[in-house]
Amino acid sequence: MDPLRRPVMPTPETTAVGRRILDAGSRLFYERGITATGIDLVCEEAGTTKRTLYQRFGSKDGLVAAYLAGQAHDWQTHLLEGLDGITDPDDRVAEVFAIARERASTQRRGCAFVNAWAELGDHAGSAADVVREEKAWMRALLTDLTGSEQRGAIVHQLYEGAQVCATIEGDLSAFDRAAQGSAALGSI
Repeated sequence: MDPLRRPVMPTPETTAVGRRILDAGSRLFYERGITATGIDLVCEEAGTTKRTLYQRFGSKDGLVAAYLAGQAHDWQTHLLEGLDGITDPDDRVAEVFAIARERASTQRRGCAFVNAWAELGDHAGSAADVVREEKAWMRALLTDLTGSEQRGAIVHQLYEGAQVCATIEGDLSAFDRAAQGSAALGSI
Protein backbone atom coordinates (compact mmCIF):
# COMPACT_ATOMS: atom_id res chain seq x y z
CA MET A 1 0.00 0.00 0.00
CA ASP A 2 1.19 3.49 -0.79
CA PRO A 3 1.60 5.06 2.66
CA LEU A 4 0.05 8.31 1.45
CA ARG A 5 -3.15 6.47 0.54
CA ARG A 6 -3.57 5.13 4.08
CA PRO A 7 -7.14 5.80 5.20
CA VAL A 8 -7.45 8.35 7.97
CA MET A 9 -9.79 8.10 10.93
CA PRO A 10 -13.16 9.42 9.81
CA THR A 11 -14.28 12.75 11.16
CA PRO A 12 -17.22 12.44 13.57
CA GLU A 13 -20.56 12.98 11.84
CA THR A 14 -23.21 14.89 13.73
CA THR A 15 -25.87 17.57 13.43
CA ALA A 16 -25.30 21.32 13.63
CA VAL A 17 -26.02 21.35 17.37
CA GLY A 18 -23.87 18.24 17.76
CA ARG A 19 -21.05 20.12 16.02
CA ARG A 20 -21.43 23.00 18.52
CA ILE A 21 -21.23 20.51 21.37
CA LEU A 22 -18.22 18.76 19.84
CA ASP A 23 -16.43 22.05 19.16
CA ALA A 24 -17.03 23.29 22.71
CA GLY A 25 -16.06 19.95 24.23
CA SER A 26 -12.94 19.67 22.08
CA ARG A 27 -11.74 23.13 23.06
CA LEU A 28 -12.46 22.59 26.75
CA PHE A 29 -11.05 19.04 26.92
CA TYR A 30 -7.82 20.20 25.35
CA GLU A 31 -7.48 23.47 27.30
CA ARG A 32 -8.66 22.32 30.73
CA GLY A 33 -8.35 18.55 30.63
CA ILE A 34 -10.95 15.85 30.19
CA THR A 35 -11.63 15.02 33.81
CA ALA A 36 -11.66 18.71 34.82
CA THR A 37 -14.30 19.52 32.20
CA GLY A 38 -17.84 18.72 33.23
CA ILE A 39 -20.75 18.13 30.92
CA ASP A 40 -22.56 21.15 32.38
CA LEU A 41 -19.76 23.45 31.22
CA VAL A 42 -19.69 21.87 27.75
CA CYS A 43 -23.45 22.37 27.43
CA GLU A 44 -23.23 25.96 28.68
CA GLU A 45 -20.46 26.76 26.16
CA ALA A 46 -22.39 25.05 23.35
CA GLY A 47 -25.68 26.73 24.27
CA THR A 48 -27.56 23.46 24.62
CA THR A 49 -28.86 20.97 27.17
CA LYS A 50 -27.42 17.82 28.69
CA ARG A 51 -30.27 15.89 27.13
CA THR A 52 -29.20 17.06 23.66
CA LEU A 53 -25.57 16.18 24.38
CA TYR A 54 -26.57 12.68 25.47
CA GLN A 55 -28.83 12.30 22.43
CA ARG A 56 -25.93 13.15 20.13
CA PHE A 57 -23.03 11.40 21.89
CA GLY A 58 -24.57 8.96 24.39
CA SER A 59 -22.24 9.89 27.25
CA LYS A 60 -19.26 12.00 28.19
CA ASP A 61 -17.08 9.09 27.03
CA GLY A 62 -18.82 9.22 23.65
CA LEU A 63 -18.11 12.94 23.39
CA VAL A 64 -14.47 12.43 24.43
CA ALA A 65 -14.13 9.64 21.83
CA ALA A 66 -15.58 11.97 19.18
CA TYR A 67 -13.15 14.73 20.25
CA LEU A 68 -10.19 12.36 19.95
CA ALA A 69 -11.43 10.97 16.62
CA GLY A 70 -11.61 14.53 15.32
CA GLN A 71 -8.08 15.20 16.55
CA ALA A 72 -6.87 12.00 14.86
CA HIS A 73 -8.60 12.89 11.60
CA ASP A 74 -7.08 16.38 11.56
CA TRP A 75 -3.58 15.13 12.44
CA GLN A 76 -3.58 12.23 9.99
CA THR A 77 -4.89 14.38 7.15
CA HIS A 78 -2.35 17.12 7.90
CA LEU A 79 0.49 14.62 8.07
CA LEU A 80 -0.36 12.88 4.80
CA GLU A 81 -0.73 16.22 3.03
CA GLY A 82 2.70 17.23 4.34
CA LEU A 83 4.26 14.02 3.02
CA ASP A 84 2.67 14.36 -0.41
CA GLY A 85 5.28 14.89 -3.10
CA ILE A 86 8.15 13.43 -1.08
CA THR A 87 9.24 10.16 -2.68
CA ASP A 88 12.39 9.11 -0.82
CA PRO A 89 11.43 6.89 2.16
CA ASP A 90 14.12 8.36 4.45
CA ASP A 91 13.04 11.90 3.57
CA ARG A 92 9.43 10.94 4.32
CA VAL A 93 10.37 9.62 7.76
CA ALA A 94 12.39 12.76 8.51
CA GLU A 95 9.43 14.86 7.38
CA VAL A 96 7.11 13.03 9.83
CA PHE A 97 9.28 14.33 12.67
CA ALA A 98 9.46 17.83 11.15
CA ILE A 99 5.67 18.01 10.74
CA ALA A 100 5.15 16.70 14.28
CA ARG A 101 7.58 19.32 15.62
CA GLU A 102 5.80 22.11 13.76
CA ARG A 103 2.41 20.96 15.04
CA ALA A 104 3.66 20.59 18.61
CA SER A 105 4.92 24.17 18.49
CA THR A 106 1.32 25.37 18.17
CA GLN A 107 -0.13 23.12 20.87
CA ARG A 108 0.30 24.70 24.27
CA ARG A 109 -0.69 21.54 26.14
CA GLY A 110 1.08 19.07 23.85
CA CYS A 111 -0.32 15.93 22.29
CA ALA A 112 -4.05 15.42 22.87
CA PHE A 113 -3.61 11.63 22.77
CA VAL A 114 -0.79 11.58 25.33
CA ASN A 115 -2.84 13.87 27.57
CA ALA A 116 -6.00 11.78 27.21
CA TRP A 117 -4.17 8.55 28.01
CA ALA A 118 -2.43 10.16 31.00
CA GLU A 119 -5.78 11.33 32.35
CA LEU A 120 -7.97 8.36 31.52
CA GLY A 121 -5.68 5.39 31.02
CA ASP A 122 -6.98 2.05 29.92
CA HIS A 123 -10.33 2.51 31.66
CA ALA A 124 -11.58 5.15 29.27
CA GLY A 125 -13.84 2.91 27.16
CA SER A 126 -14.22 4.10 23.60
CA ALA A 127 -11.91 7.07 24.18
CA ALA A 128 -9.05 4.67 24.99
CA ASP A 129 -9.90 2.72 21.86
CA VAL A 130 -9.53 5.88 19.75
CA VAL A 131 -6.12 6.60 21.29
CA ARG A 132 -5.01 3.03 20.57
CA GLU A 133 -6.32 3.25 16.99
CA GLU A 134 -4.43 6.49 16.36
CA LYS A 135 -1.21 5.02 17.75
CA ALA A 136 -1.67 1.85 15.64
CA TRP A 137 -2.24 4.05 12.57
CA MET A 138 1.02 5.91 13.21
CA ARG A 139 2.94 2.67 13.70
CA ALA A 140 1.50 1.23 10.48
CA LEU A 141 2.35 4.42 8.58
CA LEU A 142 5.92 4.39 9.84
CA THR A 143 6.22 0.69 9.00
CA ASP A 144 4.99 1.44 5.49
CA LEU A 145 7.38 4.37 5.14
CA THR A 146 10.40 2.40 6.34
CA GLY A 147 9.47 -0.81 4.53
CA SER A 148 10.32 -2.83 7.63
CA GLU A 149 8.18 -4.00 10.55
CA GLN A 150 11.17 -3.86 12.89
CA ARG A 151 12.42 -0.44 11.78
CA GLY A 152 8.85 0.90 11.71
CA ALA A 153 8.34 -0.22 15.32
CA ILE A 154 11.59 1.42 16.43
CA VAL A 155 10.85 4.66 14.57
CA HIS A 156 7.37 4.65 16.10
CA GLN A 157 8.89 4.39 19.58
CA LEU A 158 11.20 7.30 18.77
CA TYR A 159 8.20 9.29 17.54
CA GLU A 160 6.13 8.52 20.66
CA GLY A 161 9.07 9.35 22.92
CA ALA A 162 9.47 12.68 21.17
CA GLN A 163 5.74 13.36 21.61
CA VAL A 164 5.97 12.66 25.33
CA CYS A 165 9.09 14.81 25.79
CA ALA A 166 7.54 17.65 23.82
CA THR A 167 4.29 17.39 25.79
CA ILE A 168 5.72 17.03 29.28
CA GLU A 169 9.01 18.93 29.03
CA GLY A 170 8.10 21.40 26.28
CA ASP A 171 11.19 20.15 24.46
CA LEU A 172 10.52 20.47 20.74
CA SER A 173 14.09 19.47 19.92
CA ALA A 174 13.07 15.95 20.97
CA PHE A 175 11.66 15.59 17.45
CA ASP A 176 15.03 16.52 15.95
CA ARG A 177 16.85 13.94 18.11
CA ALA A 178 14.25 11.30 17.24
CA ALA A 179 14.70 12.04 13.52
CA GLN A 180 18.49 11.71 13.93
CA GLY A 181 18.02 8.41 15.75
CA SER A 182 15.71 7.20 13.01
CA ALA A 183 18.26 8.08 10.32
CA ALA A 184 20.97 6.25 12.24
CA LEU A 185 18.99 3.01 12.12
CA GLY A 186 20.00 2.48 8.53
CA SER A 187 18.39 -0.55 6.95
CA ILE A 188 17.42 -2.52 10.07
